[in-house]
This record gives sequence, C-alpha cells and structure tokens, in this order.
Amino acid sequence: MTTTEAAPGQDLPGDREVLDWETFGAAVREMAQEVVDSGYVPDVVVSIARGGLPPGGALAYALGTKAVGTMNVEFYTGIGSTLPEPLLLPPLLDTTAMQDLRALVVDDVADSGETLALVQRLLAQHCREVRTAVLYAKPRSVVDPDYVWRRTDRWITFPWSALPPVEATR
Repeated sequence: MTTTEAAPGQDLPGDREVLDWETFGAAVREMAQEVVDSGYVPDVVVSIARGGLPPGGALAYALGTKAVGTMNVEFYTGIGSTLPEPLLLPPLLDTTAMQDLRALVVDDVADSGETLALVQRLLAQHCREVRTAVLYAKPRSVVDPDYVWRRTDRWITFPWSALPPVEATR
C-alpha cells in the first residue's frame, strides 16, 4: 500500500501500528465511554486539524456534543522531523466565544505532545476546564492526555492518511 506519511526521501518504519476504519469506530466508542464514565461533560469538542478531525467528529457524535471547533496546527513535516515549534494556522478558532465552557481537545496521537500542549494552553486561557483525548499516546509526550485509547511507541498508520491524495484522472 502506498502512503503519504513519510516526507520525500524518508522510509516508513517497518514496525508500525495499523489502525483500520472498523477498529477506529470501536476505539472512539471506547473513548467516549471513558469520558462519560469519568463524569466529564464537554460543552465543545475541539479537534486538532488535520489528524484530529476524524476522531474529534466521531467523538462529538458519540458524546452527543453538538458544538465542535477546530484548531489548525502544523508541527510534523515527516517521520521524526518537525518545525522548531507548533504553528497555529488560519482560520483561527474564536476562543472568546469559549468563555466558561468545558472543552475536550481531540487529536489522533500525542507523539511529542507539543501540539496538544499548545492547544491546551491556549484554550485554558478562555475555558472553564480543558481535557484532552487521543487515540494513541507515546511515552515521550510532554502531555499525558486525560483519555487515551492505546499507548505505543511505534509509528501509527491511520486510515485517513494511509493513501496519497487523489489526483485528477484526465
């Protein structure tokens, strides 16, 4: 299978965690149950784009949370290669509208945790409470997310990023 996960000139690690769509669905339901069982009721789910969009949307549906926002952050440029620090990209979320709300920040993976930490710090300045949820957390993450489906130190292939972008056929 072809993938877009590696930057040009990089090879994908052979030992990887592979998440398929069916397992993704079960994972989101398990995380939603964990959130509910903890007693946390988010007013808004904030997905970190792009990898956090699928789990964030699915988690919002599973929790019955209608308010959903996104934070666009660029950090990883390939396997093990990053920008010097996470960078917020437009369009920006209207954080002033989040005063006194309970937010659940969702991403696909807390790898270094830098992206999750940036969004958590930003929203904490406006929200009553901010908690975090990820499908995967890695041991080196600077953030220990509140809700984690699996912990791993392997590279992860997600179903939404496993194939290259679609190109015109004409």
